[in-house]
Amino acid sequence: MRVYNFSAGPSMLPEEVLKRAADEMLEYGNSGQSVMEMSHRSKEYQAIFDATEAKLRQVMNIPDNYKVLFLQGGASTQFAMIPLNLMNKNNKADYIITGQWAKKSYKEGAKYGNARAVASSEDKTFSYIPKVSADAFDKDADYVHICMNNTIYGTKYNYIPDTGDVPLIADISSMILSEPIDVTKFGMLYAGAQKNMAPAGVTVVIVREDLLGNAMDITPTMLNYVTHADNGSMFNTPPCYCIYVCGLVLDWIIAQGGLEKMKEINEKKAKLLYDFLDNSKLFKGTVVPEDRSLMNVPFITGDADLDAKFVAESKAAGFVNLKGHRSVGGMRASIYNAMPIEGVQKLVDFMKKFEEENA
Repeated sequence: MRVYNFSAGPSMLPEEVLKRAADEMLEYGNSGQSVMEMSHRSKEYQAIFDATEAKLRQVMNIPDNYKVLFLQGGASTQFAMIPLNLMNKNNKADYIITGQWAKKSYKEGAKYGNARAVASSEDKTFSYIPKVSADAFDKDADYVHICMNNTIYGTKYNYIPDTGDVPLIADISSMILSEPIDVTKFGMLYAGAQKNMAPAGVTVVIVREDLLGNAMDITPTMLNYVTHADNGSMFNTPPCYCIYVCGLVLDWIIAQGGLEKMKEINEKKAKLLYDFLDNSKLFKGTVVPEDRSLMNVPFITGDADLDAKFVAESKAAGFVNLKGHRSVGGMRASIYNAMPIEGVQKLVDFMKKFEEENA
């Protein structure tokens, strides 16, 4: 029996996608081989790759003047790639610190130039998104970096900061494909795929072409965006199978009705859980309402022993990976695209029962 998996990543994939991947495991089409075995230089695999990129461009409405790269190393490798490639005019960049990953990105950027923390929500355990006006940013910065959705803390930007002519870069790992996003407002978007797109192993970078070609001299070949842009993400062997599954996920999203429909479903799921938390006598959410994530919902009872009891009993009942991140504690339900509405409803029903027995 499949459980309801609330993991923050690697996270659950749509059942239809898993079934299709299973059906095609031994032989893809009439190729006589699994995608796992294909040469990345073969016509068969190039067709899979090209179709996946085309579907991502279609679903996210990515303009032609943006390169789409399928890379390795996770979003964490981007923390270094971004300054190496883009902190290249004035050697300055602005960062907004809204959680652990934003902080790590800032610290990595500081190794390569003058990285400045413009604002931070660490004073309240990253439970809100700082509101930053246009005049707070350095007009000479090479870019402004934000983490659009903070997986650990359950916060999300519900506005796009006005950075003027300074390119805005966003880590969208835990909210990519969950709702429409205006790509043209950003110089670059990037995401580890293991939350909403594919199995762990592929990182997607969407970068405006005019930002490429000025990497620092010390940039390793493999960390230069141009290396991958000029070679169609085939400079070395890409994470072939992950990219193939990403294509299947995109087929599933298109069949659901695209990102507008995904947003509608995700808002319903989040409302179910947040409405319960707001009226619960035992559980409470940890994020200010206006900055709540649709994807990651942290909550607590206020009693560490009771939290542990809830995690144990929920696991026994078929709700797994509800334990909060080790840096925060409590619980966290990640309700990505693949989590069905009934999964959230059943979790809420279980929480009501637990509350009755323990409040």
